[in-house]
Amino acid sequence: MNWQAMSFDWNQVRAFLATAEEGSYSGAARALKTTQPTIGRQISALESSLGVTLVERSVKGQTLTQAGRDLLDHVRMMGDAATLISMTADRQSQEVTGEVAITATDLLSASVLPAILQPLRDTAPGIRVRIVASSDIRNLMQREADISIRHVRPDQPDLIARHVGDFRANLYASSSYLDRAGRPRTPRDVADHAFVGNADPERLMAPLHNMGVPVRAESFVMSSENGVVAWELVKSGYGVSMQPEVLGEAEPGVEKVLADFPSLEFPIWLVTHRELQTSPRIRVVFDLLARGLGEAARKTR
Repeated sequence: MNWQAMSFDWNQVRAFLATAEEGSYSGAARALKTTQPTIGRQISALESSLGVTLVERSVKGQTLTQAGRDLLDHVRMMGDAATLISMTADRQSQEVTGEVAITATDLLSASVLPAILQPLRDTAPGIRVRIVASSDIRNLMQREADISIRHVRPDQPDLIARHVGDFRANLYASSSYLDRAGRPRTPRDVADHAFVGNADPERLMAPLHNMGVPVRAESFVMSSENGVVAWELVKSGYGVSMQPEVLGEAEPGVEKVLADFPSLEFPIWLVTHRELQTSPRIRVVFDLLARGLGEAARKTR
């Protein structure tokens, strides 16, 4: 091993990797919870120690040089190795303390997780939970989160997934909207109503057509990529929307549009990295989520 050849600092390498992944010094600073000047100094120091220019600076921002692009794959491998070292250390630690990051959709994060996680404050007060509310599938392999709540089973071999239940969704609207627009009697009648959509309203059209509701694209008078906003639009009386029954059945002033309309089911998967499966703090939160989400799914049966 040529120890003298390793003349760079890992923090400098990490700053370069974050800049490459995030696209700018400012993005890297946000990801690493530091400042933009610090990122700039670390990359300059790395360039000095390696004797090459890695990042071109201009008024338009930062771009990688050819040397930077050539090194990037090697630096990513270093990042993966550093992540595995951190995971292995977590697995060996027996203390039920520290941060656990959970990622889930914004609607699930806001409406379901707070109640499910409440017992954690009594059973494991040393655990700090960080909820990453996002509809994107976060990369557990790079520790963007410790536990992910997904609607699809992952296919990466290093991930552990548990199917904890199936949530059901149905067509809901506020009572005030139905009082104003009229209550439909058949699925065909529902298609004549105004609709509230989520991230991609047209994705809902095909399953609704198959269920006898020939809704049209122009029927979606309101939509939002944010599930919490879409739910608030429903509650405010803008129209009909496909929403989880765990919300619709518990919300005063909101009712199912058709009492006998069949529900759509979507699975709930809990996912974590294989290396974290035996980490005590990850295990505590994982098991709590499995119980809570399973109970929430069973309530709508």
